[in-house]
Amino acid sequence: MQLLTACPMSGRALLACGTACVRESRKQLKQKCELEKTSQRGGKLPFLFLSALSPYPALTEDMSRNLLKNPAGEEDMAFWELTENGGSQWKVEELPGDSGYEFAVGGVTKYFTTSYELCLKRQVVDLLAEGYSGEDLDAQPDVTVEDWYSGRSDCGCSYQLSVLLLDADQEVIQEFTNDPVTLDPDCDDCSWKQVRHTFSNYGPGLRFISFEHGGQDTKFWDGWFGVRVTGSSVTVNA
Repeated sequence: MQLLTACPMSGRALLACGTACVRESRKQLKQKCELEKTSQRGGKLPFLFLSALSPYPALTEDMSRNLLKNPAGEEDMAFWELTENGGSQWKVEELPGDSGYEFAVGGVTKYFTTSYELCLKRQVVDLLAEGYSGEDLDAQPDVTVEDWYSGRSDCGCSYQLSVLLLDADQEVIQEFTNDPVTLDPDCDDCSWKQVRHTFSNYGPGLRFISFEHGGQDTKFWDGWFGVRVTGSSVTVNA
């Protein structure tokens, strides 16, 4: 009775509130049971269901997003560290541009192009700053990297990619470097090609990912006759 006197709600309102709370608890229990059943069957849960269970639904939605910023040159060279910028230096061009090759994936309208001396650019992704917890990362989620490259029809080029999984001190945990690629338009298909690699079972401690790629032309022609790159991505499948 003292509780009813202190509370501004009527007894009927309190009863309704209590009933609603019971309903909500039952709903949450049902969701938990459905989650456990689906997990035991090895099935995948729909995103809306996962979002309802997560205290951070927006983060749940974005956990497998591309962690690279400006992956296709829409913001010129923003967010990229130009670790090598030789020859006529890095440049952004509109597709298909001087390469003459259409890009197979929709939504990409630009690419980065290299010159007659080595051009490399890098991004280092801070995974904690991107919203992943140490617990998430120590569970060793798969990390998938993708990149696209092409040459020109009138000049050869070389391409390279290096991706490093790094710990809190930015020491290397695991590394992927593609096999050396040299394209010669006289005997090779120089159209857009994809490189894809997935890291797994790399051990605990992942905190940063370094992504670096680029190349140059093989004839040392002034201008931008080197390899083209675009559509890069790094995703953590947490």
